Amino acid sequence: MTQDKKEMFRQILDILKGIDYIEPSDLPNISLYMDQVTTFMEDQLSATKRHKDDKILTKTMINNYAKNKLLPPPEKKRYSKEHLLMLIFIYYFKNFLSIGDIQKLTGPITEKYFQSENGQDMTYIYEEVFSTILNQSGYLQKDLLKRYNMAAETFNDAPEEDQIFLKAFSFICLLSFDIYMKKILVERLIDGLGEPEDEKK
Repeated sequence: MTQDKKEMFRQILDILKGIDYIEPSDLPNISLYMDQVTTFMEDQLSATKRHKDDKILTKTMINNYAKNKLLPPPEKKRYSKEHLLMLIFIYYFKNFLSIGDIQKLTGPITEKYFQSENGQDMTYIYEEVFSTILNQSGYLQKDLLKRYNMAAETFNDAPEEDQIFLKAFSFICLLSFDIYMKKILVERLIDGLGEPEDEKK
């Protein structure tokens, strides 16, 4: 790998390292009012914003989630730790799933685990899922390096002044195709939720 490639890939890894996630221990154990919820989410996830003026979460968004039954209503205008966990899941899903798909995906979770008293509650769900995701960071870095190297070998016969842009375009296309295929797979899996076993087969 040339020095230029190393520098470019180091920048990509720095972007990955800068993306925040909310650890269970970061969540407040007291219920929050709407303004406190939006402030908390803004503080915790600001590194995921593309533009400085983007909003992580607004009052309108929260009201729409409740209206579409993605989020249980607050108790006396206060949102619990479990509400925050649901909002975190919704925040990630809304980037590539429709409201209907999110409702179908999270509805059974909310029904069974929201305010559950058997020890397996929303914190249990969140910790299980995110501990698995965090263990994937090494695999993700290797996969990105592989795709980056593949893209770096394209357009070698293009005019030299165009190669940097075209190689970047190739890398973006590789990543985009991966996202596209995984999005289709996620949608098919959601479509299969709740179907009788013989229909799934």
